[in-house]
Amino acid sequence: MKIKFLLVTLLISVVGFSQSVNDYKAVIVPLKYDFLRTENQYRLSTMTKSNLLKAGFPAYYTNEDVPAEYGDRCQLLYIDVKKDNGFLVTKLYLEFKDCYGKVIYTSEIGKSKEKEYEVAYKESLDQAFLSVNKLHYKYSGKTITGSSKVTSAVASVPVETVAVATTPVADTSDPNLLYAQPTENGYQLIDKTPKVVMKLLKTSRPDSFIAIKDGVQGTLNAKDNQWYFEFYQNDKLVSEKISVKF
Repeated sequence: MKIKFLLVTLLISVVGFSQSVNDYKAVIVPLKYDFLRTENQYRLSTMTKSNLLKAGFPAYYTNEDVPAEYGDRCQLLYIDVKKDNGFLVTKLYLEFKDCYGKVIYTSEIGKSKEKEYEVAYKESLDQAFLSVNKLHYKYSGKTITGSSKVTSAVASVPVETVAVATTPVADTSDPNLLYAQPTENGYQLIDKTPKVVMKLLKTSRPDSFIAIKDGVQGTLNAKDNQWYFEFYQNDKLVSEKISVKF
């Protein structure tokens, strides 16, 4: 009876659980957005990071070394700039996502009628950030980890057996280090080129992904503080060590 009461209490707290940008320590800025052709085209990534810093957010590019205090990827937000359709008008808005790809905050749409792309993107991006500035970001001190995302599946498992998954810490000195960029259903891993090397799809576990590399589908799993891409080749299981920075 005591366990059932604890489970009911936990589920109620999960239903009422919501996050704000203040619950996250910093923001990761991608080097490229989906609607652009090249990395930092029109200086959009640079302008995004600059606006974040002005709004009070610690901000880092995906290929940038971050301080150890930001080592847990689930304590960080991942920003994405989206382009909305508009006739003779450039429209941009911002999405702040957590480590699972869940949208935590969406900005208002910024607009520009300028014809030159760099000018139009800057004007519309600055307008979109006006709503972000009004949030008056200040880190709440709340700790969010990979284990904080609880689903109703916990109801079928005794409280004592719920496990906490840990994710490996990236070796930033590894020349083959890949950088994770959030996507709609998971992540894409890019190298320093940048080139997309692998695509990851989320599963119910933060330490395991469905992985696709060079047309080969397998899984990316955390084991012994390392990531391993596992797949079958000629009916034999192959395990390839992968260095990833989330």
